[in-house]
Amino acid sequence: MSGFSSPSRDESPAQTVRTIGRLAQILLELRDEYAERPREDTMSQIEQRLDELVSLRDELKSKLEHEREHQT
Repeated sequence: MSGFSSPSRDESPAQTVRTIGRLAQILLELRDEYAERPREDTMSQIEQRLDELVSLRDELKSKLEHEREHQT
């Protein structure tokens, strides 16, 4: 398979920011769903997505710090 390269995961801060945006959109949809029909499983999903956002925040901080160290 000449010329084929497997896709690599983008490790840039921009990719993390895009992921945060996608999770924010999911949270908005879950909010609407929960407001219309409060259910325990929906609330569990909201809590899980919030945990993921906290993790992504830490990941973003780490990536930005790494970039700053390599710019100087």
